[in-house]
Amino acid sequence: MQSQLIIRILGILLMIFSVTMIPPIGISLIFGDGGGGAFFSGFFISLFTGLLLFLPQKNLKGELRNRDGFLVVVLFWAVLSLFGAIPLYLSNIPEFSVADAVFESFSGLTTTGATVIRHIDELPHAVLFYRQQLQWLGGMGIIVLAVAILPMLGIGGMQLYRAETPGPVKDSKLTPRIAGTAKALWYIYLGLTIACAFAYWGAGMSIFDAIGHSFSTVAIGGFSTHDKSIGWFDSSQIELICTLFMLISGINFSLHFAAVRRLSIQPYGKDPEFKGYVTIIAIVTLVTALILIIKAGSGFSKAIGDALFHTVSMATTTGFATEEFYAWPIFLPALLIFASFIGGCAGSTGGGMKVIRFLLLFKQGSREIKKLIHPNGIFKIRIGNTVLSENIIEAVWGFFATYVALFFVFMIILMADGLDQVTAFSAVAACMNNLGPGLGDVAANYADISDLAKWILSIAMLFGRLEIFTLLVLFSPAFWRS
Repeated sequence: MQSQLIIRILGILLMIFSVTMIPPIGISLIFGDGGGGAFFSGFFISLFTGLLLFLPQKNLKGELRNRDGFLVVVLFWAVLSLFGAIPLYLSNIPEFSVADAVFESFSGLTTTGATVIRHIDELPHAVLFYRQQLQWLGGMGIIVLAVAILPMLGIGGMQLYRAETPGPVKDSKLTPRIAGTAKALWYIYLGLTIACAFAYWGAGMSIFDAIGHSFSTVAIGGFSTHDKSIGWFDSSQIELICTLFMLISGINFSLHFAAVRRLSIQPYGKDPEFKGYVTIIAIVTLVTALILIIKAGSGFSKAIGDALFHTVSMATTTGFATEEFYAWPIFLPALLIFASFIGGCAGSTGGGMKVIRFLLLFKQGSREIKKLIHPNGIFKIRIGNTVLSENIIEAVWGFFATYVALFFVFMIILMADGLDQVTAFSAVAACMNNLGPGLGDVAANYADISDLAKWILSIAMLFGRLEIFTLLVLFSPAFWRS
C-alpha cells in the first residue's frame, strides 16, 4: 500500500474542495444575510488540513495500483463529506447536531437529497447555495474531475476512474486517454447544467433558484431551496422542464457523448439499457396515473402530470416532489419507492441498482426457466447483439446478493433503534438508492430520527454512491495483505 502517495492525493483533493466554499461566501455578501462566516472558517480548515497532508509528500511521484485507487476513492468521499459538514455545523442552524451536519453533507455529496432541516426557506442564502452545490459536485463525482488534472501532478488516474464510475462494466472509455474521458464527461455535465438553469430562469424562477435547482436536477440530487421542493413554484412549465432534465440525466452519459459527437440520436435507439429505462418509466407512469384517476379522483391532465413527474423523479432517484406522494392511495407510495431500486442507467448521475443490472437479472431469471424446460440446452445472455460473459452475470448476482444482505443489516439496526418497519425500510431504501424522501416518519424529513440512525444512514448513502463493492472491498483481509 502506497500510503504516502495516497496521503498526497488526499491532500490535493481536500485543497481543491476547500475552494468550493468560496462561492457561498460571495453569495452571502450579495444577499447580506450573514451566512458567510461559517464558510470562511470551513475554507481555512479544509485548506490548512489539505496542505498539512500534501506538503510532506509534495515531491513524491508514482503510479497508483488498483488497490490504492479503491482506498483513495473511499477515503476521499468519506473525508470530503466530513469536511463538507464543517460549514453546515458552524452555520447556527437551529437544533443542528454534528450528526445532522454530517448527514446533510453526506446526503449532498452522494446526491441522495435526504434532509434533516425542517425550515429550509429560512436558511441563509449561503447555506442554500452550498447544499445545492454539494449535489452538483457529487453528481458526476469530483474524482472524475480530479483525474483530468492528476496526471499533470505525476499521478496516474485510471485506477480512480475505474473505482468511481458507476455500473457493472467499468472498463469502457469515451476517449483514448483517461484525462480526455473525464473532460468529455464534465463538458456534457456542465452543458446540461447551463441549459437547465436557463430553462428554469426562462420559466419564471429567480436566477438564484434557477442555478440552485439546475445543480440538483442534473446531479439527480433532489435538494431544493424551498420546503415544498418544486411544488413551491406551482408551475406546470417548471415541472415539465424538471422532468425533461431528470430524464436526460438518468441516461448513460456515454450515450450523450456519442450522440453529440455524431450529431445523431441513433445511439439512444440502439442501446438496450436506454430502451429498458424508458419502458420502465412509461409503465410506472401509466399505472400511477390510472390509480390517481380511479382512486384519488384526479382529472386526466393533472393525473398524467403528477404521475409523470413523480415517476421520473423517483425512478431516477432524484427525489423532487410537487405533491405529498406518500399520502397517495393504496400501493402508489410503495411502487414509487420500489422504482428507485432499479434507478437510472449505468454511467448516469442516477442512483439505485441501475437499469442494466435489472435487465441482466431478468434475463438470467428467464434463462433459468428455460433450463428447467430444456436441461441440456445452452442459452447465452445477450445485451443487444453482444453475448455477455458468465463473469459479468456472476458479478451482477453477487452485487444483488450483497445489496440485499446490507439492506437487511441496515434495516434491522434501524428497527432495533426504535423505528417502525415502514420507516426503517423506506429510509434504508431512500439512502442506499440515493433517493432522499421516504415513507412513515421520514416522509417529510429525517429530523426526528436518532443520531445513531443518521450515522447508519450516512454510511448507507456512501455504500449506495460507491456501488457497495468499492467500499466493501476494504473490509476484506486480502485487501490489506502486502
